[in-house]
Amino acid sequence: MMQLDHVAIAATDLAEGTAAVEAALGLSMGPGGAHPLMATHNRLLGLGDSYLEVIAPDPAAPRPPFPRWFDLDRFEGRPRPSNWILRCADLDAALALLPEAGRPLELRRGDLRWRMAVPEDGRLPFDNLFPALIEWQGSPPSLPDAGLRLARIEIRHPEAPALARRLAPLLADDRVAFLADELPALRFTLDGPQGPRLLA
Repeated sequence: MMQLDHVAIAATDLAEGTAAVEAALGLSMGPGGAHPLMATHNRLLGLGDSYLEVIAPDPAAPRPPFPRWFDLDRFEGRPRPSNWILRCADLDAALALLPEAGRPLELRRGDLRWRMAVPEDGRLPFDNLFPALIEWQGSPPSLPDAGLRLARIEIRHPEAPALARRLAPLLADDRVAFLADELPALRFTLDGPQGPRLLA
């Protein structure tokens, strides 16, 4: 079985994405870092057993000779939910069952080490709503708890039932809802002392 690791908000500019999330949640994002291999950078927010990531291309880094992850090369418009990421104990075994998730890459930042599946073209199936897969080599990021909890992930897609069937043997999480909808979309609901907050 796989577990929910974190969720991602994509942006064309990290400062813009961070400001949008902070305005929606009413709190400050924590620091993040850079991913030189992918020429991206992020900010993070601890959510107890998961976390939220705002990610954008890093203008200070040379563009890689291959597509960036999370389909960021083609991302445009306002900052918004773009991806959800599942943690697995053995990425190779997971990819044997879900080869469409991509090819495994070795990544590092500071003391963090992880492997992640990234499609050749940077774009995941089901209009990028298929989960990204990650295997931490050691501990995941240790983040201060912001006092919010990820309560619900809505995956809206014309073929959402097919995606639900594809993942059913490997994922059991009541927070994840697959909803048939004409337009692909991803929505995150976070619960906290001030009530639910929607990121959409």
